[in-house]
Amino acid sequence: MASETSRSPNAGPDQEAGTVSHRVAGLSPGGGQGNHQGTRMLFLGDESLADGFRLIGFETYPDPEAGLVDQIFTDLIRRGDKAFAIVDEALMRAKIPGLERVRSEGGRVVVAAVPRLREKPRLASDVADRLDAMFGKAGGAA
Repeated sequence: MASETSRSPNAGPDQEAGTVSHRVAGLSPGGGQGNHQGTRMLFLGDESLADGFRLIGFETYPDPEAGLVDQIFTDLIRRGDKAFAIVDEALMRAKIPGLERVRSEGGRVVVAAVPRLREKPRLASDVADRLDAMFGKAGGAA
């Protein structure tokens, strides 16, 4: 999922080189005791969706590498930040340790999956997996 991206003019000085991100005032990560100013809103996924999420105030990470995704979620856990993260389903299916840990622990970080625009949707979530197990895959139904 490598992609050449440029930094947003709104990106803060703490941004990783090669990522496009937008932080909303008052929603930046807090110190070691967690973020007491609010909930971080993050979008990690398909570049075609990133601008829309950025425009409504999300920190955006278009087409991030697995290592960056792991670092972001590991940092959220370490800092105790509250966050709402929207992650594309390809990343949700990947075996990314930090993301898997956040999903299994629950609590301060809520993660939701969205499909890529150019692919047939197959949402990866615990609920979708349970429904598939109970009722079978909907792929054959029209």
